[in-house]
Amino acid sequence: MTTITITKTSDDNYKEIECKGHAGYAEYGEDIVCAAVSVLTINTVNSIEQLTKDKINVFENEDDGIIRMTFKDVPSKEASLLLKSFELGAMGISDQYGSKFLNIKFRRV
Repeated sequence: MTTITITKTSDDNYKEIECKGHAGYAEYGEDIVCAAVSVLTINTVNSIEQLTKDKINVFENEDDGIIRMTFKDVPSKEASLLLKSFELGAMGISDQYGSKFLNIKFRRV
């Protein structure tokens, strides 16, 4: 199962997004849930890095299926919009394929 953890501050600003694990929907290389989450996550990271001035730390470990982006500061309006789009896409994948393969958690710090 893939778990996406969306962390926001107490004043509702995004702080960190972490995707962890492999969905297990199908065999490696044919898992459309894993592929969808990966594309959505990597595109969001690339979009924030190339289309905004926000500074993020990115950690990746392909073997463990981890991608984590952490904001150094409060995200800009542009980055927040991209993150809301990420959240919308992730919820759509979860609605389509179910929590057996994709679990989305929300945290406050």
